[in-house]
Amino acid sequence: MEDILRPIYQERTSHPNTLGALLVEQSNKFSPLTDTFDIVLFLVVKEAEEPVFIKHYSYKDQKAALHVVTEEKLREWILLGSNRKVIDWIFNGKVLFDRNEFIQNLKIELRDFPFYGRKIKMGLEFAKLIRRYMDGKVFFESKHYLDAYNHIVHSLHHLARLSVIEHGFHPEVTVWNQVKQIEPEIYKLYEELVTSDEEIDKRLELLFLASEFLIHSRMKVASEHLISILEQKEYWTFQELLNNEGAKHYSVDLSMMIEYLTDKGFIEVVDVETKGQGIYHRYYRVKK
Repeated sequence: MEDILRPIYQERTSHPNTLGALLVEQSNKFSPLTDTFDIVLFLVVKEAEEPVFIKHYSYKDQKAALHVVTEEKLREWILLGSNRKVIDWIFNGKVLFDRNEFIQNLKIELRDFPFYGRKIKMGLEFAKLIRRYMDGKVFFESKHYLDAYNHIVHSLHHLARLSVIEHGFHPEVTVWNQVKQIEPEIYKLYEELVTSDEEIDKRLELLFLASEFLIHSRMKVASEHLISILEQKEYWTFQELLNNEGAKHYSVDLSMMIEYLTDKGFIEVVDVETKGQGIYHRYYRVKK
């Protein structure tokens, strides 16, 4: 099918705007890596009217997908971990075109995983982990065990991704396979949660206790990125943080992260008087 698709990608690679092109073949039927398509053509461009353009093709009994993505959108996916399969595409896809070694340099960058990039990703994963853990705990205490189970599974997933990043790797689609090699303790927790014959409330109780320790042990390193932003000013309003270029990526999890770090003594609240009697503006700063 690659020969059939060649005119499609050759037309695009001749354009100076195209930085690289990869071909990803389906490893097995219904593979989530290719969204069940037999072949994915992945093109990265400097700029485009739409940051993501996708087109589907059929040929006899096969199907293919063309993905055209801007470099800015690709880097956003890599930073936020919001489209993990592209990491696999970049590492394992067949390079069809590589302008000025763009794809090759991107592979080196991903493999080296600069420490700053790791710090930001660890902070984002930790914020998601805290959100899921805290929500799950509330459901557990309210005896909504199935909802608690759902959240603790997600929190373990974020803990697993955090562990992978901490060890200098990018989390892949098969993150549990990575964690099994890197940190078997987390893998065992997950395995016990989903395979144990214990009653669900007993399983959750043990998991919350174990997770509390694992979360606390990573708190300092995972909060370094957000703390470094807070250290840039004497104190911040929440809106100022939300507008900050580095902190805005925490999005809906920023408030929970700030309150968690405040509760743990990393951040302190500065109350500033308003015109209303007894009402204060709430500012945040790194605890001195």
